[in-house]
Amino acid sequence: MRGQQLARGVAALLVALLALLVGAPALAADGGIAHVESSGDGIRILVDVPAGSQVDLSGVSATLDGKTLEATATSTSSGSAVKRTTVLVIDTSNSMRKQGRFEAAQQAASTYLDTVPGDVEVGIVTFDSTVDVALAPTTDRGAARTVIDGLSLQRNTLLYDGILAATDLAGDSGQRSLLLLSDGADAGSKASIEDAVAAIKDAGTRVHIVGLDLAEDQLAPLRALADAGKGDVITSSGTALAAAFAEQAEALADQVLVTAPLPSGFSADVATVEVSLPTAGGEPVVARSLATIEATSTPAAEAPLPAITEDTGFTAPDWLLWVGVAVFGVGLLSVAVLLVPAKPAPMSIADRVTAYSTRVAGVEERAQKPQADPVLDQAKAAAAEILERNSALNDRMTRRLTAAGSEFKPSEWLLLHVGTVLAAAVVGLLLGQGSIVLGLLFMAVGFVLPPAYLRIMAGRRRRAFDAALPDVLQLLSGALSAGLSLAQAVDTVVREGPEPIASEFKRVLVEARIGVSIEDAFEGVAHRFQSKDFGWAVMAIRIQRQVGGNLAELLTTVAATMRERQYLRRHVRALSAEGRLSAVILCGLPPVFGLYLFLTNREFLHPLVADPRGWVLLAFGVVWMTIGAFWMSRMVKVEA
Repeated sequence: MRGQQLARGVAALLVALLALLVGAPALAADGGIAHVESSGDGIRILVDVPAGSQVDLSGVSATLDGKTLEATATSTSSGSAVKRTTVLVIDTSNSMRKQGRFEAAQQAASTYLDTVPGDVEVGIVTFDSTVDVALAPTTDRGAARTVIDGLSLQRNTLLYDGILAATDLAGDSGQRSLLLLSDGADAGSKASIEDAVAAIKDAGTRVHIVGLDLAEDQLAPLRALADAGKGDVITSSGTALAAAFAEQAEALADQVLVTAPLPSGFSADVATVEVSLPTAGGEPVVARSLATIEATSTPAAEAPLPAITEDTGFTAPDWLLWVGVAVFGVGLLSVAVLLVPAKPAPMSIADRVTAYSTRVAGVEERAQKPQADPVLDQAKAAAAEILERNSALNDRMTRRLTAAGSEFKPSEWLLLHVGTVLAAAVVGLLLGQGSIVLGLLFMAVGFVLPPAYLRIMAGRRRRAFDAALPDVLQLLSGALSAGLSLAQAVDTVVREGPEPIASEFKRVLVEARIGVSIEDAFEGVAHRFQSKDFGWAVMAIRIQRQVGGNLAELLTTVAATMRERQYLRRHVRALSAEGRLSAVILCGLPPVFGLYLFLTNREFLHPLVADPRGWVLLAFGVVWMTIGAFWMSRMVKVEA
């Protein structure tokens, strides 16, 4: 709510500044623009003419954003092509009993009905302890007089609630105005004056207020309401009330309707409108305003009927498109699930004995191989062919999968990656209701997500390797002290050691059996895990194998050194935890809050993407956020 109020306030400030730039207030000194609307290829302008001015309608001239219009003017005293609506908002609280105020108010309302032009629709809203819509807008003056004569008084004064009800009753088309009569301040409304002012501004309704025997301090909230509705506050007493109402009715009768064709290519919603009407013997009446151009208020019954065509083909409803997109997304998700390799069922002891005794080649492989899917096999074959043509991509993907300890093959991971990108794009289109920008954003997230997952898994595996390494080296030292060879000690780790070291040492034994030296096999483990600690252990083993010495005692010393280094790392990490958490919060807060506003209040973010000044602000924000994130990461990162 605060974001919407802030955006509304900024917009109002910009409009006010623009009005100052064009050199005209909302109402000119000698005339005013009451209403502007577009009627397709033409424009209609209602001009308030000062009382007593004798204007020459044939000499009218008008401009729209500085472009001259071929304008014609007509009087509205006998009717207007523009819909005009006035709602009488009458205070019926008990305080109106004093000094004959209520009878004077009824007389004034009747005078207004006698004077106002016949095409003006008049509605009536009363407010006391309740708000009553006594009469919907109508040109039936008899019905209006019946309502006025039947009014009664009650306690309390729900002024602001009455304003809200009258604003809704005035509608949203044509010229709309409220004529409010009150003799006191608000008492008991659920709405506040801020709510009433916001409703008046949002509806674009003009508000004229007659304050009946009010002191200056009681007029302040009424002036705020009138300023919001670009109207005025008239102070009056019971005897002059009828004259005040008659003056407001005559103002509608004195209006001039100016019509003109729209300039070619004009499609703005807000424009500077200027109308000049010459007078018989003096300065012309000039009205100038930065006005909102509303849609035509011509009744729907007068609109031309659409042409009947012979095309009776089927047109798909909008919901069918979203159903199709959802089905497509479910299909992609199903393909991604199918790409996950199933775990082969372990062979029983009897099957293993049978396979070994009969020496049937490939029996174990066929028993462990899951049932193949022809479509999936074709997709994997196509992905494998792509990777064969791009050996660099294949090698990079193989290294990442190996580092993460994944059971996926490169071809399977490539298919899963593509499926994730497409599924994320579909989800973005569904959440954004067809928004291409949100679809591309989710597609980018889907593209980054699988590599990020591999990096996270590789980091976890590397941390688990480093954490278990001192104990494994101690286990190797104990096995060597017991008289086992290095290969036998490695086999002990394979059988009794923790993961992922057990799996990697098993690979070391396999490589050693096919001719790779055990030092080189250990070097491969250090390279795959990017472990400096294990690299030093391998270097120590290599030196011992060359120059001799007690390998068990050496490994014990290396293990103790690693434990001290891990203790120091944990200590540093604990000391820098607060700084790292602060860095994460400060770096994550702007994009997360921006995403929240994008999902909940996109209009508030619209200037950032629709205005070049917003692009500059975004660029500065991204650059400085990047610099800040870099420096914070350097400050909390301690090498140990």
